[in-house]
Amino acid sequence: MKITGAKIFIESLLKEGVDTIFGFPGGAVLPIYDALYDAPIRHILVRHEQGATHAADGYARATGKPGVCVVTSGPGATNTVTGIATAYMDSIPIIVFTGQVPTPLIGNDAFQEADIVGITRPCTKHSYLVKDVRNLARTIKEAFYIATTGNQGPVLIDLPKDILNAETKFEYPHSVNMRSYKPTVEGHIRQIKRMADEIVRSKRPLIYAGGGVILSNASEELVVLSKTTQTPVTTTLMGLGCFPSDSKLSLGMCGMHGTFRSNMAITETDLLIAIGARFDDRVTGKLDEFSVNSRKIHIDIDPTSIGKNVRVDLPVVGDIKNVLKKLNSHLKHVKKDWKKDSKSWLRKIEKWKRTYPLVYKQGKSAIKPQYVIEQIAEITKGDAIYVTDVGQHQMWSAQYLKFKKPRTFLTSGGLGTMGYGYPAGIGAQAAFPKKTVFVISGDGSFQMNLQELITAVQHRLPVKVAIINNSFLGMVRQWQQLFYDKRYSHVCMANAPDFVKLAESYGALGLRAKKPDEVKKTIEKALAYKGPVVIDFVVTKEENVYPMVPAGKAIHEMLLV
Repeated sequence: MKITGAKIFIESLLKEGVDTIFGFPGGAVLPIYDALYDAPIRHILVRHEQGATHAADGYARATGKPGVCVVTSGPGATNTVTGIATAYMDSIPIIVFTGQVPTPLIGNDAFQEADIVGITRPCTKHSYLVKDVRNLARTIKEAFYIATTGNQGPVLIDLPKDILNAETKFEYPHSVNMRSYKPTVEGHIRQIKRMADEIVRSKRPLIYAGGGVILSNASEELVVLSKTTQTPVTTTLMGLGCFPSDSKLSLGMCGMHGTFRSNMAITETDLLIAIGARFDDRVTGKLDEFSVNSRKIHIDIDPTSIGKNVRVDLPVVGDIKNVLKKLNSHLKHVKKDWKKDSKSWLRKIEKWKRTYPLVYKQGKSAIKPQYVIEQIAEITKGDAIYVTDVGQHQMWSAQYLKFKKPRTFLTSGGLGTMGYGYPAGIGAQAAFPKKTVFVISGDGSFQMNLQELITAVQHRLPVKVAIINNSFLGMVRQWQQLFYDKRYSHVCMANAPDFVKLAESYGALGLRAKKPDEVKKTIEKALAYKGPVVIDFVVTKEENVYPMVPAGKAIHEMLLV
């Protein structure tokens, strides 16, 4: 029996176990939406296509499964570019289906035509334009395989309208075998043994863990490695959650706004073990002064990431979970008193922590932003999915939230996308309707995709959002204060809407706190409410994020106050 391309789309998603998609209809995808009318797939109608990609991204980060979104051609497709680039920079597996004008019209400047394959080629792992309905099922199978294997990332499939209406027999492939795409999963055993030898010899080892640990579901293996060898762990922004915050071996985040102890440990370690991290410029600071006294190991599934920014002494290509399992198995038989050998190094790190902890002073009159985030952490007890936008609040969240397990901190790391937080929170809440999802945003970031409030209300997704409202584009203002003589050029956001009334107009609960003694009870009230909540926290206007490594400086050259 023959079925249409639109029905093949539905059947293929069901074969891949897709239960939720995010989208916005339009003319070019009308056949898909007609097929969705009675399909057993949950569709969440967003209010902007960028929101659809961020929601699919949030769903993917929270679940570990690929997120899926569908949009129409032309502006519908081009509106996804920021979300696709966000996922690409952070290696998040999403599948973006875009409508396209019928194949005879492609290249003729037809209504709502855009070369979305060409536009997104630099920010997708792979892109497809389907020109024959007989290739549609195989293309979808390949897209899911490519997105979720190797160095994960977004894949786009462009679907001309005539392909969606055309009919063919549905045959879904059982497997994928692409001669040109063979990710290395098994780490080379000789390299793994050499790595174990390096760890045994080291006097001051340090694990530098990134988002790759989370993507490969290797957090348990990382904990075993750290505990066995008594090696402290610092994480990147993307790696937060891969190692429990309450561990004595946890140093917190490293880099531009990392903890003093993390950055000093990187500076003084004799063996830096990079696991699923890419030596991003926000971590390394001045490259020629980055961890100069250490030998460097780099484990990553993407061979192009190794040696790209920092020369390493021992590369190990492979899936992190696979590599760490083999490494732990090898180290288990090593006869060494790890606790005794690590005592001096850990004592030094503890001294750095006591001497230069994360600090702020909360008075009785005005709310400090750090206090809000600490209270959210304390009241939720780490039992929530935390999502952030980008700016000062993102860095304070990284510093003051506490994490028990992976996939509980969702943020835009590589691209730094303002407006990411709320729709990503919707995606996470759609995946886990009974979990607490807390979005921490800024008054600038929240306004970039606030239209998705109605998406949360319509679909009964009880996302809570804390707006850290300082009436500024805070991070830009901080740089202008420190490096541009306080010339606050176009960063004032005082003409913001009344966020409480705005929330109410969308059908959500709006709350506000202006004094420190209102913070805790406001958070508790938000958590007790069964629907979406917007909390406007009016905080001090010119609070800065510290520590801070200025541009062009080494990471040990931190501004502390």
